[in-house]
Amino acid sequence: MSAVTSVALSVLCGVLLPGDRPGALARTGFLVTVPALRLVADDRGGPRPEGNGSRPGTRAAGGVADGLRAGAGVAVQYLALGRAGPSSGLWPVAAGRVAAVPVMLPVGFRLGRELRLPRRRCGEALLAGAGAALGLILYLLAAQRQLPAVAVVLAPLHPALPVVLGFVLLREPLTVRRVIGLTGAAVAPLPLTLG
Repeated sequence: MSAVTSVALSVLCGVLLPGDRPGALARTGFLVTVPALRLVADDRGGPRPEGNGSRPGTRAAGGVADGLRAGAGVAVQYLALGRAGPSSGLWPVAAGRVAAVPVMLPVGFRLGRELRLPRRRCGEALLAGAGAALGLILYLLAAQRQLPAVAVVLAPLHPALPVVLGFVLLREPLTVRRVIGLTGAAVAPLPLTLG
């Protein structure tokens, strides 16, 4: 949900803002990417987690709302990075990482002990954060060389990777919808980069 929302909002804003006028081929890539991401994220027919006593509809609605909020936040970040000029270097990414700290501190104080992790989990969290920073750096470099509206569509294709890894490493079954979504995610970058 967050990947679809971030792409849709970023492309919409990117195309409406002055200067971003992707060609017909790139627009075709946009039209393939958003439904492909939605299909990749689709878990209908897959295994369901055990319930915790709450109603499934309530849990699903909360997940959708969280996904929409996360997607909007990611879209704002992509749009801001897309406007940074080449002379800014990597400072926009560094500024974003530093700005996240005071935003997250109230959450940390509220959760308190729940945030304490074993040493191994802390290492995994640091690795995930480093991977996210690397992804933002690569997006920044791509946006400086390509229309931000095009570069932003390539960035959120990441949901396809866990699905492929789950199939290859864990032998998780692929639904027809996910196969169609993965095909779209594999094909979409071609018109985006050529257009």
